Amino acid sequence: MDIGDRATFSREEHVASAHAAEPHLNGCPWHDVNEMLQSVGLRPTRQRMALGWLLFGKGDRHLTAEMLYEEASQAKVPVSLATVYNTLNQLTEVGLLRQVSVDGTKTYFDTNVSAHQHFYLENNHELIDIPNQHVALRSTPEVPDGYEIARVDVVVRLRKKA
Repeated sequence: MDIGDRATFSREEHVASAHAAEPHLNGCPWHDVNEMLQSVGLRPTRQRMALGWLLFGKGDRHLTAEMLYEEASQAKVPVSLATVYNTLNQLTEVGLLRQVSVDGTKTYFDTNVSAHQHFYLENNHELIDIPNQHVALRSTPEVPDGYEIARVDVVVRLRKKA
């Protein structure tokens, strides 16, 4: 994959088509990434632009920092692993990504920021979305004074039957 290969799909079209057949996209246009970054107050540096292009150009998906770093290396994007971590954390803080922790050592970044839950395939180390209508939360615990629930994450861990 080369940064020069750009599809003509906007972020909104990616989100709208996410629940249809998985799109086969090479990337989203630079101006869409630029607009996304500026809309949340982030300066569109070359590295943020390139990482945003890689992140949001393939529809909804789940990536670790190491996976994105590998994609960036293959696409000849000169970034350090520390820059990838910093960018992913910045994008999460401004609401463009959702962080999903599956255990103490593995954190995924989800490009689908809507309320939804996940299956974690232990054998493949893969995170996949659970359709919303298949998870029902009957109640939530009472929270301490001065706090409110930001969100509830459910990760259902799966493994192959023996």
